[in-house]
Amino acid sequence: MPFTLELNQVSKTFDEFVAVDHLSFAIREGEIFGLLGPNGAGKTTSIRMMIGITIPDSGEIRAFGEPLGRRLLDRIGYLPEERGLYKKMKVLENLVFLARLKGIAPAEAARRAQSWLERLELAQWTNAKVEELSKGMQQKVQFIAAVMHDPDFMILDEPFSGLDPASSLVLKDALLDLKKQGKTILFSTHRMDTVERLCDSICLVNHGRSVLAGGLREVKARYGRSNVQLEYEGTLPLLEDRARVTSFNDYGNYVELRPAEGMDAQQLLKAAMETSRIRRFEMVEPSLEEIFIATVEGGKPEGNAVEASHA
Repeated sequence: MPFTLELNQVSKTFDEFVAVDHLSFAIREGEIFGLLGPNGAGKTTSIRMMIGITIPDSGEIRAFGEPLGRRLLDRIGYLPEERGLYKKMKVLENLVFLARLKGIAPAEAARRAQSWLERLELAQWTNAKVEELSKGMQQKVQFIAAVMHDPDFMILDEPFSGLDPASSLVLKDALLDLKKQGKTILFSTHRMDTVERLCDSICLVNHGRSVLAGGLREVKARYGRSNVQLEYEGTLPLLEDRARVTSFNDYGNYVELRPAEGMDAQQLLKAAMETSRIRRFEMVEPSLEEIFIATVEGGKPEGNAVEASHA
């Protein structure tokens, strides 16, 4: 399967600050790709280079099999984290104006805008000014503006920002439908649960470099089923025993723990049963959030791990 986007040893420096440091990854056509990382990791700078706002100091960016150039940008849709709408204009006027900048005729722009507004449950706000909308509604309008010109590749920076659970579900369904149509989607987010549900592949960036990359299943498989989930009644002193439990997260109705090195799961179960009534005991993969935190705090960069995983 061909690549929609490829970054090859891309670097970008601002004065003495290295924002992106020899970053490489590739996104296959038709997949949903998560670009992850803590604040200041280089994600936004990378995205700005992908859409031609800034130019790499070194390295190469290729889109649709060609060096990235202005004529390819119409095939890319971009949802920025910051709002880019005209607040005093009406919703439909905003969308038609932005679509016309992409070369879409006014009547067709209005038809597409109306269709998307209905799909994202905003039809009754068509003639409202943007400033009258909630933050979540504005986010959905911004999303429509990014996809109205039917791009082949969509770059979405924090697409679920400000959305309530119902609106998040509507947007998630729209993204999956676009994927079924063969569109390629990159999104950057801090919501690890969303990444686990939607992404085919990920690249975790820290200090401008790739520190963890590959297919999502492959990344999680590297860690194996090394965690334990426990539902219990009573007290569980075991959790504070660092000879047996390295760390744990208490979720209220259950606890997830990481056994100490060399600690057998059956030994943990036996110890837990000595003080508690156990309702459920299950070996599970660590969550992507846990992998993210562990990698950022102590992981070593993997260099071109994404290229290797796609080879």
